Amino acid sequence: MEELKQHQPPMTIDEQVENLKSLGLIINDEEYAKKILNDISYFRLVKAYSLGFKPKNGNYNDGVTFEQIVELYLFNANFRQITFAEIEKIEVNVRCRIANYFAEIYGVLGYKEAANFVDEEYHKTFVEDIEEEVGRNSKAPFVKNFRDNYEGGELPIYALVEVFSFGTLSKFYKNMKNADKKVVAKSFGIGYTYLESWLESISYVRNICAHYGRLYNAKLSKTPTLYKEYSQAGIGNNRMFGVLLCMKQILKNDKHWNLYVDQIEMLIDKYETVDVKTMGFPENWKELLEQK
Repeated sequence: MEELKQHQPPMTIDEQVENLKSLGLIINDEEYAKKILNDISYFRLVKAYSLGFKPKNGNYNDGVTFEQIVELYLFNANFRQITFAEIEKIEVNVRCRIANYFAEIYGVLGYKEAANFVDEEYHKTFVEDIEEEVGRNSKAPFVKNFRDNYEGGELPIYALVEVFSFGTLSKFYKNMKNADKKVVAKSFGIGYTYLESWLESISYVRNICAHYGRLYNAKLSKTPTLYKEYSQAGIGNNRMFGVLLCMKQILKNDKHWNLYVDQIEMLIDKYETVDVKTMGFPENWKELLEQK
């Protein structure tokens, strides 16, 4: 068995700067570098955004500057923020359509019945999850209203979905009967197997955004099923561009989508160090993303 590594001792900000210089990173303004490293942790900034600038456990490539690493961090932060806003639209839309349909077919408390879903054990876990989520939101006025003023204190599905995490919403949809999934997916003009896959992947990206994580040059572990026209064109599904294509389809009636695409282009132009190929963007990325 390979010997386990020892944790490195902590470094002061000054020592972090000296360590980066010893690895061949060009630091033109040490005071600026110290300020940045005092605001953004070494681990969050340097470890995450040095990918592509140096081999693992090696020195930096010739000519790489501290400012270039900061540029990637800033691009990612801005890209993450504008993308999160688009995911929010999807999350709100899907909550609404699932709740409206499910209440109409099964009643406002139909979510409590395992018979209304595919997998009974999956449903049991879901019920346990929502009990926890309702408990975490017990002080919300609308939760207190239903608990205090309605028979049984149960939340109707149209209120319950508002305390769902996106992950729980995705799992709820996944366990719906195929005939029910089809109706919801059809309202978006999408096949249900695609929507199921996309919601799971978008939920994963949403969690990265919520925890200020890295989308730039990131391989996604929850990957969407792409339309054949994209996969046959060589577009991968484990990078961010594949997820954006799915988001485009869900939001195809959103007149503001092309403004989002323009914002991406402006960010790419602003941060010259950025190489969007590491995010799966092809040369004709804008043409593929824009709503016609």
